[in-house]
Amino acid sequence: MTRRILVIDDEPGIRQALGQLLEYEGFEVRTASNGTEGITQYDTFRPQLVFLDVKMAGLDGLEVLKRLRQADPDATVVMISGHATIQTAVEATQLGAYDILEKPLDTDRVLVLLRNAFENRQLSEENARLRETIESRYEIVGRSFGIRALLDRVDKVAATPARVLITGENGTGKELVARAIHRGSPRAKKPFVEVNCAAIPSELIESELFGHMKGSFTGAISDRAGKFEQADGGTLFLDEIGDMSSSAQAKVLRVLQDGVVTRIGGSKPVQVDVRVLAATNKNLEEEIAAGRFREDLYYRLNVVPITVPALRERREDIPLLVTHFLQQLAARDGLPARRISDEALQRLAELEWQGNVRELRNTVERLVILASGSTIAAADVERLVGRRTAEPSGLGNLLDIATFEEFKQAAERAYLLAKLRAFDWNVSETARVLDMPRSNLYKKIERYQLQRETTE
Repeated sequence: MTRRILVIDDEPGIRQALGQLLEYEGFEVRTASNGTEGITQYDTFRPQLVFLDVKMAGLDGLEVLKRLRQADPDATVVMISGHATIQTAVEATQLGAYDILEKPLDTDRVLVLLRNAFENRQLSEENARLRETIESRYEIVGRSFGIRALLDRVDKVAATPARVLITGENGTGKELVARAIHRGSPRAKKPFVEVNCAAIPSELIESELFGHMKGSFTGAISDRAGKFEQADGGTLFLDEIGDMSSSAQAKVLRVLQDGVVTRIGGSKPVQVDVRVLAATNKNLEEEIAAGRFREDLYYRLNVVPITVPALRERREDIPLLVTHFLQQLAARDGLPARRISDEALQRLAELEWQGNVRELRNTVERLVILASGSTIAAADVERLVGRRTAEPSGLGNLLDIATFEEFKQAAERAYLLAKLRAFDWNVSETARVLDMPRSNLYKKIERYQLQRETTE
């Protein structure tokens, strides 16, 4: 692909000489004799690099640089000047110039600068593509009421410094929520550091979180910063916080109170500025009652609670998720996305997913690898996934209930509870969907003593 360069200079000799050099090197070149013409050319030509004279009649080079960078923050602009000063160079750099060259231009210097500038631009574009890939990997997919309510809460809390406790079953996507909060926060350009408290042995969790000094214990062969220090200025995500040891809980509480960590074996406290997000699949209130989790730490972490809905509570999102995973897998393997029939999508939506979104993704990958035809069919789902049928959430074994009246009450209670969960306990929305007067729904909630699992 031809690389495009725009030369903006009011001296015809500079435009001609630089243009000939660049064309000889294989670049597509356009020139402009003043700043206004240069801005117009930039909008239509969209060059990858601009050579821009500092001193010109009308709009000078610094003003043109400012306007180009406002219109395109990624613009790569090299300033050229016959009498560059330190002040000019500093001002140009502050406005976003890539470099500044003095007249008369040195051919070797120009060629070296071109090579470096285009290598730097290529690296930036590759980084941007990588970021897009990562964003896609951590995208929260869904249009159900539960997901829309979740994303609305994420948007509201992300811009604040508030701590968030994310709850939900395994595989629902608690990490995705944590990353979305970090991505939407003022700390987005700072580190996002994750710690899986369940995956680290209890005797090592404190070293992992707070760091250690050389010789503080067997195996400590050098000083090491902990996760709190690594996340300084950014976000620390404590996943499976319910599995953290009691001693580590006490130290985390102290860090949250004072904003200071001390490495194991060290005596010098280190000030840290960290936003803490935590997640668990356990009921922490029950853990507190059993003496396994500190109540004071719970209240420190649970400033804003967010519950991630299970997949059975948002089945309408399953086709969207399947399509998303098919596209992800295709991008990973460099292949066109695999097609899937409507019947296969319907069959997947009918199945029970104990492992939630994580299990669904693994199943889609299995289907991509093992399905026989070019299109994944319902028969492939039957053969490779099985005939697991979803049971209505919360119904239990109704056939064991003794009387018909008790059966009706149990079924109605389970049905209403499932619907309230599906609509994030929005009573008005639930009543509208059920075509039931809101007052009647309130009476049934009171009659069956229905309660939300987490206090909002």
